[in-house]
Amino acid sequence: MTESSEPAHPANSLTLDDSYHRELRDLQIELVKFQRHLIKHEERIVVLLEGRDAAGKDGLIKRIAEHLSPRDTRVVALPAPSSRERSGWYFQRYVAHLPAAAEFVLFNRSWYNRAGVERVMGFCSESAVETFLADAPVFERMLVNSGIRLFKYYLDIDRDEQKRRLKERRHDPLSQWKLSPIDQAAVRHWGDYTRARDDMLCRTHTPHAPWHVLRANDKHEARLNLMRHLLAQLQYRGKHRRLLEYDPAIVFVFHESRLGDGSMAK
Repeated sequence: MTESSEPAHPANSLTLDDSYHRELRDLQIELVKFQRHLIKHEERIVVLLEGRDAAGKDGLIKRIAEHLSPRDTRVVALPAPSSRERSGWYFQRYVAHLPAAAEFVLFNRSWYNRAGVERVMGFCSESAVETFLADAPVFERMLVNSGIRLFKYYLDIDRDEQKRRLKERRHDPLSQWKLSPIDQAAVRHWGDYTRARDDMLCRTHTPHAPWHVLRANDKHEARLNLMRHLLAQLQYRGKHRRLLEYDPAIVFVFHESRLGDGSMAK
């Protein structure tokens, strides 16, 4: 009895993981193309990534920035404000990190901390939250009027998926740096975060700075679809348009009706 000479996995078959990495590489090439355009034309771009704890912001930012020029790309993930920063204008410490000409800036959480973590955890007063929600659209109008391209994405995951990811972090020695008391309180305050999310999206979604929601239960699909969506909004030479067809069930423009139609986690 002879052993079959046919391989168990034909060379032309691709696993889901193979397909993901191939598509990711193609999209990263598109990002490099765009960055060449950005630098040549001295444009400025800001991408804000907000969302639930463990929604995948770190991994998504890593894949976006991985092959971009480190000289012209900055990732901003600010620590808790100092006493001096707390006494100043709320937006002041974020202004210092806005892009100059030819720069691409990604905010891993942003000024929207006030409408989310700070509000839920009681780190600021409700009057401060109300002031922020009134001021944020005005502040963003100023950014857009100055020529900055501003993109706002909210990463949304289900409660069970958040629990699973946080549990995974606790048991993974390479991921434990991601855990904080805020993360550990996330599940307990799920309902509070949902109410804060809904209020924030409804009151700061504007024509000049709209929110887009990214369904992020599947990390791979979330990464690919956000990159496709972002690149589809941008103009650059050699754009591979067919590659940028995103799934509208995974990334979509926010509308108040989405809060009750099953599109978003409750």
